[in-house]
Amino acid sequence: MPYSLTPTMTQPASVSAREIEKFDSLAAQWWDPKGPMRPLHAMNPARSRWILERIGRRFGTAHGVRLLDIGCGAGLLSESLARAGCDVLGIDAAPGPIAAATAHAAAQGLNLTYRADSAETLLAQGQRFAVITALEVIEHVTDPAAFIAMLAGLLEPGGLLFISTLNRTRRSYLVAKLGAEYLLRLLPVGTHDWQAFITPAELAGHCRAAGLHVDDLAGLTPAPLAGGFRASRDLSVNYIALACAPQAAR
Repeated sequence: MPYSLTPTMTQPASVSAREIEKFDSLAAQWWDPKGPMRPLHAMNPARSRWILERIGRRFGTAHGVRLLDIGCGAGLLSESLARAGCDVLGIDAAPGPIAAATAHAAAQGLNLTYRADSAETLLAQGQRFAVITALEVIEHVTDPAAFIAMLAGLLEPGGLLFISTLNRTRRSYLVAKLGAEYLLRLLPVGTHDWQAFITPAELAGHCRAAGLHVDDLAGLTPAPLAGGFRASRDLSVNYIALACAPQAAR
């Protein structure tokens, strides 16, 4: 999802106005598990588990871990992580999903914060986070390398960055583009640009250039019997990566 917007500021260079408008128009349907965000609802439990397992390994617990969810949309992941105890700030470029996220969290009695705000602004303010999540975001930004460099600047020493995206393979074109958008109509037509998909090697290269190292990778594979997705070794379509910032020098 588009990741940043402050209503009173110039739109950050890495944000696509077309992408903001696209996801803003879906705000009212975001929490409908049978609506246009159905694939995200199906993937969210597997992604949340994978992230929380690795947060637990790094910090011992999720409770109180300061976490920034960039491109949070209407809050599917943010709510899952907040329920596990993370101290969540969710930001997004599209104000409609942020309004939907705020209303949904209030109705659930959840204590987390949403803002239509800018990652650039947070960086300029010197804010740092122990964990950053940016799921299904990088394929929608104009400069993936600059985007990852900015996220690296928002991480605390030893912090964790989780990125999920789509691999640029023949299979992903058939499954995630033609199949999901045109044949099965699981997503609105035009949701994805296959040329903007990013291979794991490209992602690892962007992370290295930003001073991060990719520590773990997993595919997100449909699990029809369970009605959702599972983590797997198949990276050919959807995958999630963990990149780590170096520890502070002693």
